[in-house]
Amino acid sequence: MLDLLKEYIKSNKLFATDNRILLTVSGGIDSMVMLHLFKQLEVKFAVAHCNFQLRGNESDEDAAFVKTSVEILGVPHFTIRFDTTLYAEENKLSIQMAARELRYTWFENIRKLHHYDYISTAHNSDDSIETFFINLSRGCGLEGLTGIKPKMGQIIRPLLFVSRKEIEAYARKKGVLYREDSSNISDKYLRNFIRHRVIPLLEESNPTFRKSAQTTIANLNSSNGVYDHAIQQIIPCVTKHENNTLFIDINQLKTFPEITTLLWEILKSYQFNRDICHEITNALDGQPGKIFLSPTHRLVKDRNSLIIAPLDEIEHHIFYLEYEKIQDKLPIPLSFEVLDCHSDLIIDKSPAVAMLDFNLLEWPLLLRLWKQGDYFSPLGMTGFKKASDFFVDLKLSIPEKENTWVIESAGRIAWIVGKRIDNRFKVTQNTAKVLKVKLLR
Repeated sequence: MLDLLKEYIKSNKLFATDNRILLTVSGGIDSMVMLHLFKQLEVKFAVAHCNFQLRGNESDEDAAFVKTSVEILGVPHFTIRFDTTLYAEENKLSIQMAARELRYTWFENIRKLHHYDYISTAHNSDDSIETFFINLSRGCGLEGLTGIKPKMGQIIRPLLFVSRKEIEAYARKKGVLYREDSSNISDKYLRNFIRHRVIPLLEESNPTFRKSAQTTIANLNSSNGVYDHAIQQIIPCVTKHENNTLFIDINQLKTFPEITTLLWEILKSYQFNRDICHEITNALDGQPGKIFLSPTHRLVKDRNSLIIAPLDEIEHHIFYLEYEKIQDKLPIPLSFEVLDCHSDLIIDKSPAVAMLDFNLLEWPLLLRLWKQGDYFSPLGMTGFKKASDFFVDLKLSIPEKENTWVIESAGRIAWIVGKRIDNRFKVTQNTAKVLKVKLLR
């Protein structure tokens, strides 16, 4: 088995001989065989063991067994005790998910703190088949049917080439000591139910089922590689990034088949699930402004784009503009200049510039984001208009609206920054001084 392990490590490029590996050892047969094999490799490694305190004295005995085993081998080791039940209750997780979060977070912390290159788990080929059925039973995409990967980021699984029966045979032959986890006997966990009941039934009708299943998983992995390549070719055709915002072109999106699946491939990294992607697909021909939320991001359906941005948790403040004492740190770059009004003064009509009658302004001015209910008298128009209606006329996108600022004087909007000044503050023949404000970008 040692020669097969070396070949598997090499063919899958799991790690180099000068890398430092952190082995995750529970004390069970899989991890103790992994420990036995790694002791024969020319590689530096240490052992990490988690005591989840879920099986009373049995958990403590596992921890003591691992500690004794690694001390005999002269291997560096790390141990920790978790109150897994309390963590699960506080975070509203199942015991299995709580244990998973706790151990992988701790493993990664140890890896970084002590400068190990990879974390090695003892998953075998049977674990990969069981994972296939677990994901199949819960509903998944192609990726979920590709089993356990030999390498994902800093996690490696060097025993995926070998079955549980082969591990048991190796342990008997080499006299590898290990602990039996009593929870592995219970069928209350889905993985155990599949291991003890589903797979044996399938083997009754097909004695070579495990080998066939491994072949199927390998074929699905190959298909998924082609699928991923195609997706990566398509995504740049329908998306663009600006600052911290993603734009998806709706018209381009519609040219591809299976829009919901394509949307999910684009949006899954933003934590949108398939059900929400289906709702977004149904809304593509609807009115703009519909909002969809994930735990981390917001998607807005605009006229021609889907706009995805992080959920904004920043409180927007009001900025006071004192005459001759303008704040240096404003949320948008503005310049201020006071000019004498004379016949040669050129009125800059650019939307990025506001030329306001200085004497009509009441200080301090306020700089703030616009809000629903704002209204003003747009230059060149008669009467008043809601800011929201004005934005509709300009065909502003949702993000453009949300990032629009106004300068206010005594409760009256003097300038919608970068868009239009108010008639009430325009320069006239009676103006003596002009406040020139310029948006610098």
